[in-house]
Amino acid sequence: MVRTSRGDSGQNKDFEERVVRINPVSKTHKGGRTRSFNALVVVGDGNGKVGAGIGKAKDVPEAIRKGVEAARRNMVQITTIGGTIAHEALASSGAATVLMRPASPGTGVVAGGSVRHVLEAAGVKDVLSKSLGSSNPINNAWAAMECLRSLRTPDQIAALRGTNIRRMLPRRLLQDMGRWEEAAVEQA
Repeated sequence: MVRTSRGDSGQNKDFEERVVRINPVSKTHKGGRTRSFNALVVVGDGNGKVGAGIGKAKDVPEAIRKGVEAARRNMVQITTIGGTIAHEALASSGAATVLMRPASPGTGVVAGGSVRHVLEAAGVKDVLSKSLGSSNPINNAWAAMECLRSLRTPDQIAALRGTNIRRMLPRRLLQDMGRWEEAAVEQA
């Protein structure tokens, strides 16, 4: 299920809400069973801002609403270079591990399950991804979010090292500098 909603507090940003999974949960009490639901929701603007969250409630619409609120509180901003991620990333959550690699233009989003929802909501156009270990959708979503949090652009890495980006790269890669500079101008 995909919905588009307006941002809170007068923001003019449109967010796309994706319900990844709704999980029914039963708890046995002395008087019988109580049924509730938890919903994994991904929220993104399609332009580098994405978040994931879980909502729990007695009925499905309330669980989705709470999941959207949690996802908005958990949003991260990523920078894409030419529609793909800047470098390879590997992250784990529980027994789930997600590997992401940059892809050439036209490849599309090669990912499955909740990782695909996270990447599409973030606005990544070309990426290769592989889920290793557990196939649990919740842990895969958290691992995908951790991969996106760990991404750094070449400019950010150069700033952390206190040097110029041209001094970091080998000569054969200096020819590709135009691609990074063009991508930076497009996003500004």
